Amino acid sequence: MRTIETPKAVARNVGRRVAELRGEQGLTQEEFSAEVGVSLRYLQQVEAGRENLTIESLVKLARHLRVRVVALFEPAQIKIGRRGRPPRIGGKGTS
Repeated sequence: MRTIETPKAVARNVGRRVAELRGEQGLTQEEFSAEVGVSLRYLQQVEAGRENLTIESLVKLARHLRVRVVALFEPAQIKIGRRGRPPRIGGKGTS
């Protein structure tokens, strides 16, 4: 059976791969974004799978990660869950 890939699913996987490869190099998002020459916010959007990357961006990211572009399309091993504050427990006014 063939899996149907959506653009969102591919962008999400590429973002996870960028995060995974960056982490393997021991770089923070701040360090890597400065090295690549992009804003921290942009890198966060990429890793969250919310950026539609151009070929130029893919090549630039791969170069700084020291991998071939095709490596960004390999299945990610990490699963990135919801980030941020955990949901509030209880109703309004609960301490």
